[in-house]
Amino acid sequence: MKKIRVMIVDDSALIRQILSAIIGAQEDMEVVGTAGNPMMARDLLRVVEADVMTLDVEMPLMNGIDFLRRLMVARPMPVVMVSTLTDRGSEMTLQALELGAIDFICKPRLGVAEGLRGYADEICAKLRMAAAVRMAKRPAVAANADKDAQLPRMMLGPDNGRIILVGSSTGGTEAVRELLSRMPPDAPPILIAQHMPENFTRSFAQRLDSVTHFSVAEASDGQVVESGQVFIAPGHSHLLVQRSGGRYVTRLSKADPVNRHRPSVDVLFHSGAQIAGNHGIGIILTGMGKDGAAGMLAMHQAGAMTFAQDEHSCVVFGMPREAIAAGGVDEVLPLQAISSRVVERLREAR
Repeated sequence: MKKIRVMIVDDSALIRQILSAIIGAQEDMEVVGTAGNPMMARDLLRVVEADVMTLDVEMPLMNGIDFLRRLMVARPMPVVMVSTLTDRGSEMTLQALELGAIDFICKPRLGVAEGLRGYADEICAKLRMAAAVRMAKRPAVAANADKDAQLPRMMLGPDNGRIILVGSSTGGTEAVRELLSRMPPDAPPILIAQHMPENFTRSFAQRLDSVTHFSVAEASDGQVVESGQVFIAPGHSHLLVQRSGGRYVTRLSKADPVNRHRPSVDVLFHSGAQIAGNHGIGIILTGMGKDGAAGMLAMHQAGAMTFAQDEHSCVVFGMPREAIAAGGVDEVLPLQAISSRVVERLREAR
């Protein structure tokens, strides 16, 4: 059996040691090299072959973002970022995902050794998934969505009762940005469940707000949602849609994780099936696992329009594949075609 070859780049000797031990304990993985800074990593890449790299976000001499930017030009390869659970760490990690990193691992602020060891299964799952990504298959996403782009308005009217629910995970930060950049500014309200830690969802919302023509915010409880608005599920809670006085409002729940996730796409989609019925639009994007499949089936059975990103444009086809297999998807489309098809279907139904 050919093992997955992993390179570890981190300025912390402790992190390098812990990650090496976690990876070395796997039958299907091996560490082929470790480096304490990007300069050492650059030299190491000349003499070793690696299938995937873990890369620290913040390092001396050259930070992980600058190194990643150069790496993706000179030698594109799957990279999983190692980030701190801080505002700065989340902002830099989002930049890394924009530059082509596949996923990220969070370092706990306290008890790093115990925290990472407790996270071993998920670390290894992310490395396996990243190593399987064929970089050439990744969709070409614009470096900057044009928030001033003049997209045709939908003209559905403010009380059309439509609402768009989106679920995504690995690869989803850029997929969501691409989706929004192609959606008309007067689109129905959009609620998004993206698998992310708490600080990251806030930074993600701020980033989308700055680069798209929508008003994007991290959701709080009881907000009225209107056309042209986008709400991101906070990393600490499930996001649901409810009705109040004939209008859609957000609801947050601290209930147990579903499919190991909170926020969970299934929770959002099930609420859409119950509350929006045939006025809902469900979209499932790239991601690992099966979260969202059951909820999308429920939306489909309630008469909603349902769409899945196709395999070719996904970083990871797991979530869309499961939703398709469950029988809950109306149409399977390339990422770049989903927004226009949603608009077309909504205009047909008007």
